[in-house]
Amino acid sequence: MARIKTLSPESTRGIRRFLLTLFKKQYGGFLPGIFRIALVDLKIGFPTGNLYKYLHLRKKSPLTRVQREMVATVVNGLIGGAP
Repeated sequence: MARIKTLSPESTRGIRRFLLTLFKKQYGGFLPGIFRIALVDLKIGFPTGNLYKYLHLRKKSPLTRVQREMVATVVNGLIGGAP
């Protein structure tokens, strides 16, 4: 198990609860792992989120969004990530 702090959605309060709800709506009820890590410290959370959106969700990407999600799923399985 990795020793990276992550946000537990059940114990979230305040601004993090609001952001969690916002991101879940934006991603169809799913919270990407990068946001669980980034929301732990909001000083790095916003720049990290912007970088993720730029690299992963931009329109000029050579892969479609579905293809990027498929690659992420395969990589997550290879490294022993959560199902």
